[in-house]
Amino acid sequence: MTTVASRAELERLLEDDVPYGDLTTEALGIGATGGVMQFAARAPMVLALAEDAAAIITLAGCEVELFAASGTALEQGAPILQARGPAASLLRSWKVAQTLIEIWSGVASETRAIVDAARAVAPQIPVACTRKNVPGTKRFAVAAVKAGGAVMHRLGLSETVLVFPEHRAFLGDLPLFQAVERLRRAAPEKKLVIEVKTADAALAAAVAGFDVIQAEKFSPAEIAALVRRMASMAYTRARPIIAAAGGVNAANAAAYAEAGAEILITSSPYQAKPKDVQVRIEPVDVSRHQTRTYPRICS
Repeated sequence: MTTVASRAELERLLEDDVPYGDLTTEALGIGATGGVMQFAARAPMVLALAEDAAAIITLAGCEVELFAASGTALEQGAPILQARGPAASLLRSWKVAQTLIEIWSGVASETRAIVDAARAVAPQIPVACTRKNVPGTKRFAVAAVKAGGAVMHRLGLSETVLVFPEHRAFLGDLPLFQAVERLRRAAPEKKLVIEVKTADAALAAAVAGFDVIQAEKFSPAEIAALVRRMASMAYTRARPIIAAAGGVNAANAAAYAEAGAEILITSSPYQAKPKDVQVRIEPVDVSRHQTRTYPRICS
């Protein structure tokens, strides 16, 4: 079982929630009682971070059986995992593991919806998610995006070249083709991407020699018009790729793909509603000397 986070990172998540022990469990005197905990999908979802959730429960002192891997599309009631151990360990890890799956399965599910909508029209079109996730959660965000079938647009500022209008504001009257020359000298192995907000700016960027034109908040009709105009131009280099960005979601992804966008860039999965995970915790059936099992849990 491969986790996204390191053991130390997972231990910090547990410590953050239970820094000085579980007062309720300790006060009730039930910590040593054996029990079983089961996670199941309350509604259809694309599962994410299940391996990390299982590892958190294991770190708390339980034995865990994982029934589904991250990236799996689950139906309502489908089992996710089952854990056995003392009540103190089950209750300590419960909410941290549940919340981790719920939040990031929401992101994975929304990502999959966008991917499925776009590829129903253009089967090979890539969907790329931006770096606009909650600071400090990038490791989990990347895993959720991948579980949903998309790729990352940029992991950060260090490995990609993307010129925004905010960069150009500092260039003064420098011609765009000279900016391209400067970038190719400084980063000869990198693709050069530029964000544009008008069709004229896109055409100027294409002439200047950019590799990717990121059309910000263009409508599908405007993307289609830009595709037609750029197809009629002559280029000294390969024709730039047209990426649709800004406002791309599951409702309009097919329209952008049909318009001729070659990449869809989106941040919308990060605003997705978490997917509800149903949790059942029960004591060990001492009279039968075995744990009750529930292969499928329904709402």
